[in-house]
Amino acid sequence: MIQIKFTTDEIEKLNYERYHYPHPKVQKKMEALFLKSQGLPHNQILRLCHISESTLTYYLWEYIQDGIEGLKKLGYKGKPNELMKHADTLEQYFKQNPPRSIGDAQDSIQRLTGIKRSSTQIRIFLKKIGMRCIKVGFVPGKAIYPEKISEQEQFKKDELEPRLAEAKAGKRSVFFC
Repeated sequence: MIQIKFTTDEIEKLNYERYHYPHPKVQKKMEALFLKSQGLPHNQILRLCHISESTLTYYLWEYIQDGIEGLKKLGYKGKPNELMKHADTLEQYFKQNPPRSIGDAQDSIQRLTGIKRSSTQIRIFLKKIGMRCIKVGFVPGKAIYPEKISEQEQFKKDELEPRLAEAKAGKRSVFFC
């Protein structure tokens, strides 16, 4: 059994960090060390923290070597994103051929790169390269009430058709969204 002498300041810091540190894995490390500081035997710490004996030993040696700051180090670097190698070409492709949906983007990426990813991963990748999802609008239906029909006809005759005629003559620009 590894023997460690904890100061009251360290115990207070462990107690605080086990609840307030942002990463749950670090919280678990702090919890295990806090329980050790309270004099609990290793088998109870293992049971309460749901960790193995080798994991507890690793936490203890980590604490002995680097203190509480050493427990905060995660050391996980992750895997590199394979899609980021193709980011430039995919970004150019999607600017010329915007996808209609995430599924459409997923199919295009698989066809162009040979890499298959879930729709969630595709959405995250597209955000990383600067794309965003836009909401699709709708065209309102035809009016069914006589007063609405006459209102639509009046708008068409007085406002829409004159503006379209000006656009044809080159006096006005019209943009459809």
